[in-house]
Amino acid sequence: MSANRPAAVVVLAAGEGTRMKSATPKVLHAICGRSLVGHVVAASRELSPEHLVVVVGHAREQVTAHLAEIDAEVRTAVQHEQNGTGHAVRMGLEELSGSGVALDGTVIVVCGDTPLLTGATLERLASAHATDGNAVTVLTAEVPDSTGYGRIVRDAASGAVTAIVEHKDATDAQRAIREINSGVFAFDAQLLTDALGKVRTDNSQGEEYLTDVLGILREAGHRVGAAVAGDHREILGINNRVQLAEARRLLNERLLERAMLSGVTVVDPGTTWIDATVTFEPDALVHPGTQLLGATHLAAHSEVGPNTRLTDTTVGEGAVVSFTVADRAEVGAGAGVGPYAYLRPGSRLGAKSKAGTYVEMKNASLGEGSKVPHLSYVGDATIGDHTNIGAASVFVNYDGVNKHHTTIGSHCRTGADNMLVAPVTIGDGAYTAAGSVITKDVPPGSLAVARGQQRNIEGWVARKRPGSAAARAAENAHQDHQSDQ
Repeated sequence: MSANRPAAVVVLAAGEGTRMKSATPKVLHAICGRSLVGHVVAASRELSPEHLVVVVGHAREQVTAHLAEIDAEVRTAVQHEQNGTGHAVRMGLEELSGSGVALDGTVIVVCGDTPLLTGATLERLASAHATDGNAVTVLTAEVPDSTGYGRIVRDAASGAVTAIVEHKDATDAQRAIREINSGVFAFDAQLLTDALGKVRTDNSQGEEYLTDVLGILREAGHRVGAAVAGDHREILGINNRVQLAEARRLLNERLLERAMLSGVTVVDPGTTWIDATVTFEPDALVHPGTQLLGATHLAAHSEVGPNTRLTDTTVGEGAVVSFTVADRAEVGAGAGVGPYAYLRPGSRLGAKSKAGTYVEMKNASLGEGSKVPHLSYVGDATIGDHTNIGAASVFVNYDGVNKHHTTIGSHCRTGADNMLVAPVTIGDGAYTAAGSVITKDVPPGSLAVARGQQRNIEGWVARKRPGSAAARAAENAHQDHQSDQ
Protein backbone atom coordinates (compact mmCIF):
# COMPACT_ATOMS: atom_id res chain seq x y z
CA MET A 1 0.00 0.00 0.00
CA SER A 2 1.22 3.50 -0.84
CA ALA A 3 2.76 5.43 2.07
CA ASN A 4 0.77 8.46 0.89
CA ARG A 5 -2.50 6.71 0.23
CA PRO A 6 -4.94 9.26 -1.20
CA ALA A 7 -8.55 9.47 -0.16
CA ALA A 8 -9.55 9.38 -3.81
CA VAL A 9 -8.26 9.47 -7.36
CA VAL A 10 -10.53 11.15 -9.88
CA VAL A 11 -9.91 10.26 -13.53
CA LEU A 12 -11.32 12.66 -16.13
CA ALA A 13 -12.58 10.64 -19.09
CA ALA A 14 -15.73 12.42 -20.30
CA GLY A 15 -14.45 14.04 -23.48
CA GLU A 16 -15.38 12.97 -27.01
CA GLY A 17 -11.97 13.26 -28.62
CA THR A 18 -13.20 14.50 -32.00
CA ARG A 19 -9.67 14.76 -33.40
CA MET A 20 -9.33 10.99 -33.23
CA LYS A 21 -11.83 10.83 -36.13
CA SER A 22 -13.25 7.62 -34.70
CA ALA A 23 -16.50 5.99 -33.64
CA THR A 24 -14.56 4.63 -30.67
CA PRO A 25 -14.41 6.96 -27.64
CA LYS A 26 -10.92 8.39 -27.31
CA VAL A 27 -10.18 6.87 -23.91
CA LEU A 28 -11.02 3.39 -25.25
CA HIS A 29 -8.37 3.43 -27.95
CA ALA A 30 -5.74 0.88 -27.00
CA ILE A 31 -1.96 0.76 -26.90
CA CYS A 32 0.20 -2.05 -25.58
CA GLY A 33 -2.67 -4.20 -24.42
CA ARG A 34 -4.73 -1.65 -22.51
CA SER A 35 -7.09 1.17 -23.32
CA LEU A 36 -5.84 4.69 -22.66
CA VAL A 37 -8.04 4.95 -19.59
CA GLY A 38 -7.01 1.41 -18.61
CA HIS A 39 -3.39 2.52 -18.37
CA VAL A 40 -4.40 5.49 -16.21
CA VAL A 41 -6.53 3.30 -13.93
CA ALA A 42 -3.65 0.82 -13.54
CA ALA A 43 -1.23 3.61 -12.60
CA SER A 44 -3.76 5.08 -10.16
CA ARG A 45 -4.25 1.70 -8.49
CA GLU A 46 -0.57 1.68 -7.56
CA LEU A 47 -1.42 4.40 -5.01
CA SER A 48 -4.01 2.13 -3.34
CA PRO A 49 -6.59 4.96 -3.14
CA GLU A 50 -9.55 4.54 -0.84
CA HIS A 51 -11.80 5.44 -3.78
CA LEU A 52 -11.20 5.56 -7.52
CA VAL A 53 -13.76 7.48 -9.58
CA VAL A 54 -13.79 7.83 -13.37
CA VAL A 55 -15.85 10.72 -14.70
CA VAL A 56 -17.56 9.63 -17.92
CA GLY A 57 -19.64 11.56 -20.41
CA HIS A 58 -19.38 10.92 -24.13
CA ALA A 59 -20.36 7.31 -24.96
CA ARG A 60 -20.62 6.70 -21.24
CA GLU A 61 -22.32 3.33 -21.66
CA GLN A 62 -19.34 1.97 -23.59
CA VAL A 63 -16.79 3.48 -21.25
CA THR A 64 -18.62 2.31 -18.12
CA ALA A 65 -18.93 -1.24 -19.48
CA HIS A 66 -15.23 -1.29 -20.28
CA LEU A 67 -14.30 -0.05 -16.82
CA ALA A 68 -16.42 -2.80 -15.25
CA GLU A 69 -14.44 -5.36 -17.24
CA ILE A 70 -10.99 -4.11 -16.31
CA ASP A 71 -11.57 -3.05 -12.68
CA ALA A 72 -14.76 -4.04 -10.88
CA GLU A 73 -14.02 -1.65 -7.99
CA VAL A 74 -13.96 1.51 -10.10
CA ARG A 75 -16.82 3.91 -9.49
CA THR A 76 -18.16 6.11 -12.27
CA ALA A 77 -19.62 9.60 -12.18
CA VAL A 78 -21.53 11.04 -15.12
CA GLN A 79 -20.84 14.47 -16.56
CA HIS A 80 -23.94 14.83 -18.71
CA GLU A 81 -22.67 18.02 -20.33
CA GLN A 82 -18.96 18.72 -20.77
CA ASN A 83 -18.83 21.99 -18.84
CA GLY A 84 -15.13 22.03 -18.07
CA THR A 85 -12.57 20.22 -15.96
CA GLY A 86 -13.68 21.86 -12.72
CA HIS A 87 -17.24 20.72 -13.36
CA ALA A 88 -16.01 17.19 -14.11
CA VAL A 89 -14.11 16.98 -10.82
CA ARG A 90 -17.15 18.32 -9.01
CA MET A 91 -19.25 15.52 -10.55
CA GLY A 92 -16.70 12.99 -9.30
CA LEU A 93 -16.76 14.32 -5.74
CA GLU A 94 -20.56 14.51 -5.74
CA GLU A 95 -20.71 10.85 -6.74
CA LEU A 96 -18.74 10.00 -3.61
CA SER A 97 -20.57 12.36 -1.27
CA GLY A 98 -23.91 11.15 -2.59
CA SER A 99 -22.89 7.64 -1.54
CA GLY A 100 -22.13 8.83 1.96
CA VAL A 101 -18.35 9.09 1.51
CA ALA A 102 -16.77 11.87 3.57
CA LEU A 103 -13.42 12.61 1.98
CA ASP A 104 -10.56 13.46 4.30
CA GLY A 105 -7.06 13.64 2.93
CA THR A 106 -5.67 13.97 -0.56
CA VAL A 107 -7.55 13.88 -3.84
CA ILE A 108 -5.48 13.16 -6.95
CA VAL A 109 -6.91 14.33 -10.28
CA VAL A 110 -5.58 12.74 -13.49
CA CYS A 111 -6.55 12.79 -17.16
CA GLY A 112 -7.89 9.64 -18.80
CA ASP A 113 -5.85 10.10 -21.98
CA THR A 114 -2.32 10.05 -20.47
CA PRO A 115 -1.25 6.39 -20.84
CA LEU A 116 2.43 7.04 -20.17
CA LEU A 117 1.82 8.34 -16.65
CA THR A 118 3.28 5.96 -14.06
CA GLY A 119 2.27 5.04 -10.56
CA ALA A 120 5.77 6.02 -9.40
CA THR A 121 5.26 9.59 -10.63
CA LEU A 122 1.86 9.81 -8.97
CA GLU A 123 3.46 8.54 -5.76
CA ARG A 124 6.08 11.30 -5.94
CA LEU A 125 3.31 13.87 -6.47
CA ALA A 126 1.40 12.61 -3.43
CA SER A 127 4.58 12.54 -1.35
CA ALA A 128 5.57 16.11 -2.30
CA HIS A 129 2.03 17.28 -1.56
CA ALA A 130 2.11 15.77 1.95
CA THR A 131 5.69 16.81 2.74
CA ASP A 132 5.26 20.43 1.67
CA GLY A 133 1.85 20.83 3.29
CA ASN A 134 0.32 22.25 0.13
CA ALA A 135 -3.34 22.96 -0.48
CA VAL A 136 -2.72 21.89 -4.07
CA THR A 137 0.31 20.46 -5.81
CA VAL A 138 0.63 20.58 -9.58
CA LEU A 139 2.47 17.89 -11.50
CA THR A 140 4.68 19.80 -13.91
CA ALA A 141 7.31 18.92 -16.48
CA GLU A 142 10.30 20.57 -18.09
CA VAL A 143 9.75 20.22 -21.84
CA PRO A 144 12.03 20.98 -24.80
CA ASP A 145 9.30 23.05 -26.46
CA SER A 146 6.60 24.60 -24.29
CA THR A 147 4.62 26.12 -27.15
CA GLY A 148 0.90 25.79 -26.56
CA TYR A 149 1.17 24.70 -22.92
CA GLY A 150 0.22 26.53 -19.75
CA ARG A 151 3.41 27.92 -18.12
CA ILE A 152 4.18 27.45 -14.44
CA VAL A 153 5.07 30.77 -12.82
CA ARG A 154 6.85 30.41 -9.47
CA ASP A 155 7.75 32.75 -6.63
CA ALA A 156 11.46 33.38 -6.95
CA ALA A 157 12.07 33.16 -3.21
CA SER A 158 9.86 30.29 -2.03
CA GLY A 159 9.43 28.31 -5.23
CA ALA A 160 5.68 28.26 -4.68
CA VAL A 161 3.48 28.34 -7.77
CA THR A 162 1.98 31.78 -8.22
CA ALA A 163 0.13 31.19 -11.49
CA ILE A 164 -0.49 28.95 -14.46
CA VAL A 165 -0.47 31.17 -17.53
CA GLU A 166 -1.86 29.87 -20.80
CA HIS A 167 0.32 30.34 -23.86
CA LYS A 168 -1.99 32.87 -25.52
CA ASP A 169 -1.98 35.01 -22.37
CA ALA A 170 1.74 34.75 -21.57
CA THR A 171 4.26 37.55 -21.87
CA ASP A 172 7.47 37.02 -23.83
CA ALA A 173 9.30 36.32 -20.57
CA GLN A 174 6.67 33.82 -19.48
CA ARG A 175 6.75 32.09 -22.86
CA ALA A 176 10.43 31.41 -22.29
CA ILE A 177 9.49 29.26 -19.28
CA ARG A 178 9.88 25.56 -20.07
CA GLU A 179 8.03 24.22 -17.01
CA ILE A 180 4.46 23.42 -17.98
CA ASN A 181 1.22 22.27 -16.39
CA SER A 182 0.43 18.57 -16.91
CA GLY A 183 -3.22 18.74 -15.88
CA VAL A 184 -2.51 16.35 -12.99
CA PHE A 185 -3.02 17.66 -9.44
CA ALA A 186 -3.03 16.68 -5.78
CA PHE A 187 -5.55 18.58 -3.63
CA ASP A 188 -6.56 18.77 -0.01
CA ALA A 189 -10.03 17.21 -0.24
CA GLN A 190 -11.91 19.72 1.89
CA LEU A 191 -10.25 22.76 0.35
CA LEU A 192 -10.92 21.39 -3.15
CA THR A 193 -14.61 20.84 -2.38
CA ASP A 194 -14.99 24.36 -1.03
CA ALA A 195 -13.08 26.00 -3.90
CA LEU A 196 -15.03 24.17 -6.61
CA GLY A 197 -18.16 25.87 -5.31
CA LYS A 198 -16.52 29.24 -6.02
CA VAL A 199 -15.34 28.58 -9.57
CA ARG A 200 -16.94 31.02 -12.03
CA THR A 201 -17.93 30.48 -15.65
CA ASP A 202 -17.29 34.02 -16.89
CA ASN A 203 -14.79 32.93 -19.53
CA SER A 204 -14.87 32.55 -23.30
CA GLN A 205 -15.99 28.92 -23.05
CA GLY A 206 -18.50 29.43 -20.26
CA GLU A 207 -16.96 26.47 -18.42
CA GLU A 208 -15.69 25.67 -14.93
CA TYR A 209 -11.91 25.42 -15.12
CA LEU A 210 -10.08 23.31 -12.56
CA THR A 211 -7.04 25.58 -12.83
CA ASP A 212 -9.14 28.41 -11.36
CA VAL A 213 -9.10 26.49 -8.06
CA LEU A 214 -5.39 27.24 -7.74
CA GLY A 215 -5.99 31.00 -7.79
CA ILE A 216 -8.90 30.71 -5.37
CA LEU A 217 -6.81 28.77 -2.87
CA ARG A 218 -3.81 31.04 -3.24
CA GLU A 219 -5.92 34.16 -2.69
CA ALA A 220 -7.25 32.49 0.46
CA GLY A 221 -3.68 32.27 1.77
CA HIS A 222 -3.02 28.61 1.00
CA ARG A 223 0.20 27.31 -0.49
CA VAL A 224 0.25 26.08 -4.09
CA GLY A 225 3.24 23.88 -4.88
CA ALA A 226 4.57 21.77 -7.73
CA ALA A 227 6.26 18.43 -8.29
CA VAL A 228 8.31 18.00 -11.45
CA ALA A 229 7.94 14.75 -13.44
CA GLY A 230 11.24 13.01 -14.04
CA ASP A 231 10.37 12.35 -17.69
CA HIS A 232 8.31 14.98 -19.48
CA ARG A 233 6.97 12.36 -21.89
CA GLU A 234 4.87 10.83 -19.11
CA ILE A 235 2.40 13.69 -19.24
CA LEU A 236 1.73 13.45 -22.98
CA GLY A 237 -1.99 13.43 -23.70
CA ILE A 238 -3.52 11.76 -26.75
CA ASN A 239 -5.62 13.85 -29.12
CA ASN A 240 -5.11 12.22 -32.53
CA ARG A 241 -3.81 9.06 -34.20
CA VAL A 242 -0.32 10.48 -34.64
CA GLN A 243 0.01 11.04 -30.90
CA LEU A 244 -1.50 7.60 -30.28
CA ALA A 245 1.22 5.96 -32.39
CA GLU A 246 3.94 7.99 -30.68
CA ALA A 247 2.67 7.01 -27.23
CA ARG A 248 2.57 3.36 -28.32
CA ARG A 249 6.19 3.56 -29.43
CA LEU A 250 7.32 5.23 -26.20
CA LEU A 251 5.44 2.79 -24.01
CA ASN A 252 6.74 -0.18 -26.00
CA GLU A 253 10.30 1.07 -25.52
CA ARG A 254 9.69 1.36 -21.78
CA LEU A 255 8.26 -2.17 -21.57
CA LEU A 256 11.11 -3.67 -23.59
CA GLU A 257 13.69 -1.88 -21.47
CA ARG A 258 12.07 -3.28 -18.33
CA ALA A 259 12.11 -6.78 -19.84
CA MET A 260 15.77 -6.54 -20.88
CA LEU A 261 16.84 -5.22 -17.49
CA SER A 262 15.09 -8.21 -15.91
CA GLY A 263 17.19 -10.65 -17.94
CA VAL A 264 15.37 -11.06 -21.27
CA THR A 265 17.33 -10.90 -24.52
CA VAL A 266 15.52 -8.82 -27.15
CA VAL A 267 17.55 -9.08 -30.33
CA ASP A 268 15.94 -6.12 -32.10
CA PRO A 269 13.80 -3.80 -29.93
CA GLY A 270 12.92 -1.78 -33.00
CA THR A 271 10.82 -4.61 -34.47
CA THR A 272 9.55 -6.16 -31.23
CA TRP A 273 6.19 -5.19 -29.71
CA ILE A 274 4.84 -6.28 -26.35
CA ASP A 275 1.84 -5.54 -24.18
CA ALA A 276 1.99 -4.23 -20.63
CA THR A 277 0.49 -7.52 -19.41
CA VAL A 278 3.21 -9.79 -20.87
CA THR A 279 5.51 -11.49 -18.36
CA PHE A 280 8.94 -13.05 -18.70
CA GLU A 281 11.46 -15.16 -16.85
CA PRO A 282 15.22 -14.56 -17.08
CA ASP A 283 17.07 -15.80 -20.16
CA ALA A 284 14.06 -15.80 -22.44
CA LEU A 285 15.10 -14.88 -25.98
CA VAL A 286 12.97 -12.81 -28.37
CA HIS A 287 13.93 -12.60 -32.04
CA PRO A 288 13.05 -9.75 -34.46
CA GLY A 289 9.58 -9.20 -35.82
CA THR A 290 7.82 -10.60 -32.76
CA GLN A 291 4.58 -9.44 -31.12
CA LEU A 292 3.78 -10.62 -27.60
CA LEU A 293 0.23 -9.73 -26.63
CA GLY A 294 -2.22 -10.09 -23.77
CA ALA A 295 -1.30 -12.41 -20.91
CA THR A 296 1.52 -14.13 -22.80
CA HIS A 297 4.27 -15.57 -20.60
CA LEU A 298 7.75 -16.68 -21.68
CA ALA A 299 9.52 -19.06 -19.30
CA ALA A 300 13.27 -19.21 -18.71
CA HIS A 301 15.41 -20.18 -21.71
CA SER A 302 12.46 -20.14 -24.09
CA GLU A 303 13.04 -18.78 -27.58
CA VAL A 304 10.39 -16.96 -29.59
CA GLY A 305 10.51 -15.60 -33.14
CA PRO A 306 11.40 -14.36 -35.59
CA ASN A 307 8.16 -13.10 -37.12
CA THR A 308 5.89 -14.55 -34.47
CA ARG A 309 2.68 -13.30 -32.82
CA LEU A 310 1.59 -14.80 -29.52
CA THR A 311 -1.64 -13.78 -27.77
CA ASP A 312 -2.48 -15.01 -24.26
CA THR A 313 -0.04 -17.86 -24.81
CA THR A 314 2.27 -19.61 -22.35
CA VAL A 315 5.66 -20.79 -23.58
CA GLY A 316 7.41 -23.30 -21.32
CA GLU A 317 11.04 -23.46 -20.28
CA GLY A 318 13.39 -24.13 -23.16
CA ALA A 319 10.61 -24.22 -25.77
CA VAL A 320 11.25 -22.80 -29.25
CA VAL A 321 8.47 -21.05 -31.19
CA SER A 322 9.33 -19.60 -34.61
CA PHE A 323 7.35 -18.03 -37.47
CA THR A 324 4.16 -18.83 -35.57
CA VAL A 325 0.76 -17.33 -34.78
CA ALA A 326 -0.69 -18.57 -31.49
CA ASP A 327 -3.80 -17.52 -29.60
CA ARG A 328 -4.62 -18.84 -26.11
CA ALA A 329 -2.28 -21.76 -26.47
CA GLU A 330 0.05 -23.62 -24.10
CA VAL A 331 3.48 -24.71 -25.24
CA GLY A 332 5.19 -27.13 -22.88
CA ALA A 333 8.78 -27.16 -21.71
CA GLY A 334 11.23 -28.08 -24.46
CA ALA A 335 8.51 -28.17 -27.12
CA GLY A 336 9.04 -26.95 -30.68
CA VAL A 337 6.56 -24.97 -32.76
CA GLY A 338 6.93 -23.91 -36.40
CA PRO A 339 8.09 -22.60 -38.62
CA TYR A 340 4.79 -21.43 -40.09
CA ALA A 341 2.50 -22.99 -37.50
CA TYR A 342 -0.90 -21.76 -36.31
CA LEU A 343 -2.02 -22.61 -32.76
CA ARG A 344 -5.64 -21.66 -32.25
CA PRO A 345 -7.41 -21.44 -28.87
CA GLY A 346 -7.23 -24.57 -26.77
CA SER A 347 -4.01 -25.91 -28.30
CA ARG A 348 -1.90 -27.58 -25.61
CA LEU A 349 1.54 -29.00 -26.38
CA GLY A 350 3.18 -31.28 -23.84
CA ALA A 351 6.82 -31.29 -22.86
CA LYS A 352 9.23 -31.97 -25.74
CA SER A 353 6.39 -32.25 -28.25
CA LYS A 354 6.36 -30.69 -31.71
CA ALA A 355 3.90 -28.89 -33.98
CA GLY A 356 6.01 -28.35 -37.08
CA THR A 357 5.92 -26.67 -40.45
CA TYR A 358 2.49 -25.70 -41.76
CA VAL A 359 0.66 -27.33 -38.86
CA GLU A 360 -2.61 -25.92 -37.56
CA MET A 361 -4.03 -26.97 -34.20
CA LYS A 362 -7.30 -26.07 -32.50
CA ASN A 363 -8.73 -27.32 -29.20
CA ALA A 364 -6.25 -30.16 -29.24
CA SER A 365 -3.70 -31.56 -26.82
CA LEU A 366 -0.42 -33.15 -27.83
CA GLY A 367 1.20 -35.44 -25.27
CA GLU A 368 4.78 -35.48 -24.07
CA GLY A 369 7.23 -36.21 -26.85
CA SER A 370 4.52 -36.49 -29.52
CA LYS A 371 4.98 -34.90 -32.92
CA VAL A 372 2.92 -33.45 -35.73
CA PRO A 373 5.87 -32.62 -37.97
CA HIS A 374 4.31 -30.97 -41.01
CA LEU A 375 1.41 -30.13 -43.30
CA SER A 376 -1.40 -31.23 -40.99
CA TYR A 377 -4.58 -30.01 -39.31
CA VAL A 378 -5.32 -31.25 -35.78
CA GLY A 379 -8.69 -30.09 -34.50
CA ASP A 380 -10.69 -31.27 -31.47
CA ALA A 381 -8.29 -34.04 -30.56
CA THR A 382 -6.39 -35.70 -27.74
CA ILE A 383 -3.06 -37.28 -28.66
CA GLY A 384 -1.12 -39.34 -26.12
CA ASP A 385 2.60 -39.48 -25.41
CA HIS A 386 5.36 -40.28 -27.93
CA THR A 387 3.00 -40.55 -30.88
CA ASN A 388 3.88 -39.46 -34.43
CA ILE A 389 1.29 -38.04 -36.81
CA GLY A 390 2.22 -38.55 -40.49
CA ALA A 391 2.57 -35.67 -42.95
CA ALA A 392 -0.52 -34.22 -44.64
CA SER A 393 -2.94 -35.62 -42.06
CA VAL A 394 -6.33 -34.06 -41.40
CA PHE A 395 -8.44 -34.56 -38.30
CA VAL A 396 -11.90 -34.38 -39.86
CA ASN A 397 -13.77 -32.91 -36.90
CA TYR A 398 -16.79 -31.16 -38.46
CA ASP A 399 -19.79 -32.88 -40.01
CA GLY A 400 -21.41 -29.65 -41.16
CA VAL A 401 -23.43 -29.26 -37.97
CA ASN A 402 -21.38 -30.43 -34.98
CA LYS A 403 -17.73 -30.78 -34.01
CA HIS A 404 -16.49 -34.25 -32.99
CA HIS A 405 -13.45 -35.48 -31.07
CA THR A 406 -10.59 -37.76 -32.11
CA THR A 407 -8.53 -39.64 -29.53
CA ILE A 408 -5.15 -41.16 -30.38
CA GLY A 409 -3.25 -43.11 -27.76
CA SER A 410 0.42 -43.20 -26.83
CA HIS A 411 3.23 -44.65 -28.98
CA CYS A 412 1.06 -44.60 -32.11
CA ARG A 413 2.22 -44.07 -35.70
CA THR A 414 -0.26 -42.68 -38.19
CA GLY A 415 0.67 -42.79 -41.87
CA ALA A 416 1.06 -39.86 -44.21
CA ASP A 417 -2.05 -38.48 -45.90
CA ASN A 418 -4.49 -39.86 -43.35
CA MET A 419 -8.04 -38.61 -42.94
CA LEU A 420 -9.14 -39.28 -39.35
CA VAL A 421 -12.92 -38.92 -39.41
CA ALA A 422 -14.23 -38.07 -35.93
CA PRO A 423 -15.48 -39.39 -33.66
CA VAL A 424 -12.82 -42.06 -33.74
CA THR A 425 -10.32 -43.61 -31.31
CA ILE A 426 -6.93 -45.12 -32.12
CA GLY A 427 -5.61 -47.28 -29.31
CA ASP A 428 -2.14 -47.26 -27.75
CA GLY A 429 0.63 -48.62 -29.96
CA ALA A 430 -1.55 -48.77 -33.09
CA TYR A 431 -0.45 -47.91 -36.64
CA THR A 432 -2.40 -46.62 -39.63
CA ALA A 433 -1.29 -47.05 -43.23
CA ALA A 434 -0.44 -44.11 -45.49
CA GLY A 435 -3.33 -42.81 -47.53
CA SER A 436 -5.97 -44.25 -45.22
CA VAL A 437 -9.36 -42.75 -44.36
CA ILE A 438 -9.94 -43.90 -40.78
CA THR A 439 -13.64 -44.00 -39.92
CA LYS A 440 -13.67 -46.78 -37.34
CA ASP A 441 -11.89 -47.25 -34.02
CA VAL A 442 -8.49 -48.94 -34.21
CA PRO A 443 -7.72 -51.38 -31.37
CA PRO A 444 -4.41 -51.07 -29.49
CA GLY A 445 -1.47 -52.58 -31.35
CA SER A 446 -3.37 -52.94 -34.64
CA LEU A 447 -2.54 -51.77 -38.15
CA ALA A 448 -5.46 -50.03 -39.88
CA VAL A 449 -5.49 -50.01 -43.67
CA ALA A 450 -8.37 -48.10 -45.28
CA ARG A 451 -7.61 -47.47 -48.92
CA GLY A 452 -8.54 -48.94 -52.29
CA GLN A 453 -6.34 -51.55 -54.04
CA GLN A 454 -3.94 -50.10 -56.59
CA ARG A 455 -4.64 -51.12 -60.21
CA ASN A 456 -2.22 -50.35 -63.09
CA ILE A 457 -3.77 -50.06 -66.58
CA GLU A 458 -1.00 -50.82 -69.06
CA GLY A 459 -0.78 -48.70 -72.23
CA TRP A 460 -3.41 -46.16 -71.08
CA VAL A 461 -1.33 -43.08 -71.99
CA ALA A 462 -0.50 -44.31 -75.49
CA ARG A 463 -4.18 -45.00 -76.17
CA LYS A 464 -5.70 -41.93 -74.53
CA ARG A 465 -2.95 -39.36 -75.05
CA PRO A 466 -1.26 -40.35 -78.32
CA GLY A 467 1.48 -38.01 -79.48
CA SER A 468 1.78 -36.31 -76.11
CA ALA A 469 5.09 -35.73 -74.33
CA ALA A 470 4.02 -38.32 -71.78
CA ALA A 471 3.35 -40.86 -74.53
CA ARG A 472 6.75 -40.25 -76.12
CA ALA A 473 8.50 -40.53 -72.74
CA ALA A 474 6.71 -43.79 -72.04
CA GLU A 475 7.64 -45.16 -75.50
CA ASN A 476 11.28 -44.24 -74.94
CA ALA A 477 11.22 -45.95 -71.55
CA HIS A 478 9.81 -49.09 -73.13
CA GLN A 479 12.50 -49.09 -75.81
CA ASP A 480 15.26 -48.58 -73.23
CA HIS A 481 13.84 -51.46 -71.19
CA GLN A 482 13.76 -53.77 -74.22
CA SER A 483 17.34 -52.89 -75.15
CA ASP A 484 18.42 -53.81 -71.64
CA GLN A 485 16.92 -57.29 -71.99
